[in-house]
Amino acid sequence: MQHKTMTTNTLQPATTIAVELLKQLVAAPSFSREEDITARILEDFFRERHIPLERKGNNIWVRSRYWKEDRPTLLLNSHHDTVRPAKAWTRTPFQPQIEDGKLYGLGSNDAGGCLVSLISAFLHFYEARELPVNLVLAATAEEEISGANGIASVVPELGELWAGIIGEPTLLQMAVAEKGLMVIDAEAQGKAGHAAREEGINAVYVALEDIEWLRRHRFERVSPRLGPVKVSVTQIEAGHQHNVVPDRCTFVIDVRTNELYSNQEAFEILQQNTKSELRPRSFRLNSSRIEEDHPLVQSGQQLDLTVFGSPTLSDQALLRIPTLKIGPGDSARSHTADEFIFLEEIEQGIRTYIQLIEGVRL
Repeated sequence: MQHKTMTTNTLQPATTIAVELLKQLVAAPSFSREEDITARILEDFFRERHIPLERKGNNIWVRSRYWKEDRPTLLLNSHHDTVRPAKAWTRTPFQPQIEDGKLYGLGSNDAGGCLVSLISAFLHFYEARELPVNLVLAATAEEEISGANGIASVVPELGELWAGIIGEPTLLQMAVAEKGLMVIDAEAQGKAGHAAREEGINAVYVALEDIEWLRRHRFERVSPRLGPVKVSVTQIEAGHQHNVVPDRCTFVIDVRTNELYSNQEAFEILQQNTKSELRPRSFRLNSSRIEEDHPLVQSGQQLDLTVFGSPTLSDQALLRIPTLKIGPGDSARSHTADEFIFLEEIEQGIRTYIQLIEGVRL
């Protein structure tokens, strides 16, 4: 099959279908854990095309028609859940509107444009017999909350996976590494006393010593793509009245790990150097990376796609296979009021996904 000479005209029908599907998805509220309507829309979309599908919860997945057991399987994945709309919206978030070449609506950029572009690429190859890989496309739920009933619940159903393309808005640049996330609840202990006298142990001061250490500490291993591990104290709470020395101060630590540290390793370093009791909410959202000599990355480099490291989290963190994050749209528009994606970006996304898959050399 030759697709290197694809033109706007050859992609126009696929783009039209993708935009119409995106409009349907935008019009249906699909907050995390409430994606049943968009799951039904996707289910109907594939059934209308007589493509066998499987569903678990609000996750939908389909496989390329001519499956060969001796071929590796490439996962195409993006999500159909959204965050709740910001208060600053001036448009109706669930009313898709096209103006000046832009499609406005909640989830249009994050990650509806990526999802419908991946679906179009999957449809393009659905009947192909000589692809180097099998394709399984999964439209998943709960990505925005890294929920247990999203991609993590589906992976065991998909069989052995060779690699994955994760659809997130990256301006069609290749994110070959992604920072992990660990949220830590910290508690500094003191001893209550009257504020007017020199008594008690002020838990706020204990916490401040730890917070100052956290602010100054630099992890030794710095990633060439992701930079250093980033530690930020983002919330703090203590005391119940002005004249009582607080015996307890709690604060929250946001840790963004690079691929050179597991979350657990980073946690142990922090705990060894602080007096407060640290309790991680989870170790599951580790940093991820794909080697730059991987066939997926090599295919993208043949297309002159830019390589970068992403500071933002995606479902890559929950997968244990090499994954490449790439998609139409701009991460800077995600979770913003009056979210939009350019229609041209969807067309470019379809073309890029098709060429990326076609260019894989095993």
